[in-house]
Amino acid sequence: MHEMSLAENVMQIIEESARTQNFQRVRIVVLEIGKLAAVEPDAMRFCFDAVTRGTLAQGAQLQIIESPGTGACLACGAEVEMQEQYGLCSSCGSPRLKITAGNQMRVKDLAVE
Repeated sequence: MHEMSLAENVMQIIEESARTQNFQRVRIVVLEIGKLAAVEPDAMRFCFDAVTRGTLAQGAQLQIIESPGTGACLACGAEVEMQEQYGLCSSCGSPRLKITAGNQMRVKDLAVE
């Protein structure tokens, strides 16, 4: 389950932010996860709860915002919405799509004390 390593990376970002911004407690963590990032939200919540035990983020609410997936068709040049990493262009039917957005995950916001 790669969500565990992703949750650990989020915790590292939180800890580094706490050092540089001098906060003691995290109440809310907002993650933006792309539709094509292959991250299961329920698994991410479970792993986040596990890695934050005993830390300044213990008990923090995890909010997940899903961003859409988009791609550029290499055959016809259309910008298309993508629901999965591999699909067909909705304009011409070509399978030659290059992902342009929606395959990332980032810490979008922290509510801290």
